[in-house]
Amino acid sequence: MSSKMAAIAAKATKAKGGRTTRNVASSVAGSIGGAKKRRRRHRESYSLYIFKVLKQVHPEAGISGKAMAIMNSFVGDILDRIGEEATKLTFASRRLTVTARDIQAVTRLLLPGELARHAVSEGTKAVSKYTTSMLIPPPSSHQPQQKPAQQQPQEREHQPEEQSPQEKSQ
Repeated sequence: MSSKMAAIAAKATKAKGGRTTRNVASSVAGSIGGAKKRRRRHRESYSLYIFKVLKQVHPEAGISGKAMAIMNSFVGDILDRIGEEATKLTFASRRLTVTARDIQAVTRLLLPGELARHAVSEGTKAVSKYTTSMLIPPPSSHQPQQKPAQQQPQEREHQPEEQSPQEKSQ
């Protein structure tokens, strides 16, 4: 197995004038029984979310791969612009934290008319949903549940304590 890894490392080193261009460990990682498994590079994409929104708006409609690539590029570009402008606005107002209000203001500036109104309302809805979910902790499975009222121990009736002989004499 080590000779295979050495051969892979040698090929990777020769590829760019002596510099290693591949991560040898990642190409061999996860190998079971000698079979190599290559890991795919993780690419960020909004395709899944674009498709879900499409199905909410027009359940019968589909989208081609080229159109999805264009929409993915568009969403990425708009989010980059919003982030950059919100950062500029935050620094201009001498603060260190980008707030939801900054994002809202930048969205109004970058997007036209009704599109901006819809984006701001959806963003506000998402932020309020997030904050309410953070206020109420989800039930955890490791906490014991309270027993029904019938099985809880009943309180004893208050019985007067007997006085000790010293207390009686006083």
